[in-house]
Amino acid sequence: MLQTTKMFFRTSLLRSAGIILAASLSILSVLPAHAEDTSQAGDSAQILQAFNRQHRDAEHAKSITDKDKGRIMFLLGVVLVTLVLITGGLGIAMGLYGKPVFVAHMIFAGLSITLAIVHAIVGLVWFYPF
Repeated sequence: MLQTTKMFFRTSLLRSAGIILAASLSILSVLPAHAEDTSQAGDSAQILQAFNRQHRDAEHAKSITDKDKGRIMFLLGVVLVTLVLITGGLGIAMGLYGKPVFVAHMIFAGLSITLAIVHAIVGLVWFYPF
């Protein structure tokens, strides 16, 4: 009894999936033919021009001014110099005075190197004359 119930549900599920697949394929084959008949060359050119204009306006709104770029680079530089001075101070404290600050020195050195690389990449991307 259980086997026949499982078999019945399995075959009805496969039939339903087949019917749905056939219906969706028939709809997909009809829609592109109808879409080709309704589009016109003049309308598509106007749509493309409107899309390009909208894209240019969106890109212009996202752009950063050179003054803001300079401020960001300045702040990155200030933080970078601060990290380098802290790293140097920890290195001097460790080397000359024998303080146990090796882990802190290495952490600040890693942060300094990372920020130096970020500063260099941002400077090249924003200010390199192409």
